[in-house]
Amino acid sequence: MSVSDTTYVLIPGAWQGGWAWTPVARRLRAAGARAVTVTLPGLGDGDDRTGLRLVDAIDHVVGTVSQLTELGRPVTLVGHSWGGYVVTGAAHRLGREKVDRVVYYNAVVPEPGTAMIDENQAYADMIRAAIDAAPDGTISVISEQVPMFLPEATPDLSDLFFDLLAPQPGAYFTDALEAPLLTEVGTDVHYLLSENDQALARPGTEFAARLGLTPVMLSGGHQSMLTHPDEVAAALLKL
Repeated sequence: MSVSDTTYVLIPGAWQGGWAWTPVARRLRAAGARAVTVTLPGLGDGDDRTGLRLVDAIDHVVGTVSQLTELGRPVTLVGHSWGGYVVTGAAHRLGREKVDRVVYYNAVVPEPGTAMIDENQAYADMIRAAIDAAPDGTISVISEQVPMFLPEATPDLSDLFFDLLAPQPGAYFTDALEAPLLTEVGTDVHYLLSENDQALARPGTEFAARLGLTPVMLSGGHQSMLTHPDEVAAALLKL
């Protein structure tokens, strides 16, 4: 498939909206591809986050892709971080006639029946405490955690990133998927991993190994789509 025939649907990680993918999306478009950045329910500025579940995020992506594929070719779904749950669920729902391939980028590859919260016990304790403490059951990042996401960022970029983050609906982390790994149903799957990723619940190489893959390595940290957008866009275009 040529670049001009490709539509990338870019799914952000936790606490982030489609803005996180904007630098990469612009570069993909400049190369001749179509690129759509997605902000999931509850993660837009001022969104109501009450009662949102993982299925709501998946439904949103299914609806977006269904509209894009009515008259066109299948899309490439790209999921960052926690967004690996969303692209996995959406790809199963949409089928291979609408999803040509799935790319996990610094992302969790969900085991069937395992929620994000259960990938790391230290994360689980922190997340459950945050959910219990928040009146609306959301989880927020504190400023001291930003270097984990952006180890190579300047102070100004770190401050801007922190200001753009939204509270994450708690059930996005506590809901599990029962769907099998996408490789088990014949989906074309790829894994991109930044060499200095410090934010994943376990090493990205372990998540890639669940799919039987060796990751394509990139520069930077967890948010390298912001700090190294040329490299991330180039890697997507080469797949």
